[in-house]
Amino acid sequence: MIVESHDFVLAKMTASVTASTIYLCTVFIVLFNVYVDSQDTDAQLCQMCEGTVRQDSPVWDFCLTKGHIKGRCCFRNNTSNEDTIIGLDLANCSISHVEHLYNSSTAFIIDLSNNPISNLSDFIFQGFSQLTQLLLPSKLECPGGNASWEKVEVKNNAKICEGQINICNQTAQMPWDCPENSFCSPFGPGFFECSCLHNFHGYKCMRQGEFPIVKVLGILTGSTVVVSSLLWFTQRRKVKNT
Repeated sequence: MIVESHDFVLAKMTASVTASTIYLCTVFIVLFNVYVDSQDTDAQLCQMCEGTVRQDSPVWDFCLTKGHIKGRCCFRNNTSNEDTIIGLDLANCSISHVEHLYNSSTAFIIDLSNNPISNLSDFIFQGFSQLTQLLLPSKLECPGGNASWEKVEVKNNAKICEGQINICNQTAQMPWDCPENSFCSPFGPGFFECSCLHNFHGYKCMRQGEFPIVKVLGILTGSTVVVSSLLWFTQRRKVKNT
């Protein structure tokens, strides 16, 4: 039988505590950076164009009763999260390429008309489940195709995609069905996602019962406390012996 020395055990415990500490610090730093980046990207998005939301524009009319204007963005009123973008006016901004629209997935209306945009990926609007009106340069197609919108028309040199259709109600257009114990949710024009029913979780929602988050956190917390206590006790003993 192999017997580990006292110093070897102490070294292992120290390494374990150090690894746990580094992991927790890393998680905290990542979450903090995500929060800071979200604030920065909001500011960048709303300042992509000079000035503010254009008067008498569709976004302006929408925002008069729904929110307040900052730069080219319309933010929601009367909410705990004052940074929720509900409207975005980037019309006539000389934008030729759009890769993403940052944190504007909560928007109900977006205006990208009168821009020299030659191509626009449908994936840009993935997650924009609340989008009800989208204005594009007249030569572009509505994301998800015309079948993803209740009304598509060209007006004042702009393609207007209006009334996003819930693809979950159009089973013939879905490439596959959601697995058992889950339900379909719209996830932007032409997109959907499957979410587990209440009391189900895990891969393909096959595990029944709520995710034992309290139990998992309890085990992790208890293990950390025990290891830290043992390490503190061992170090104290070592100091007294010396």
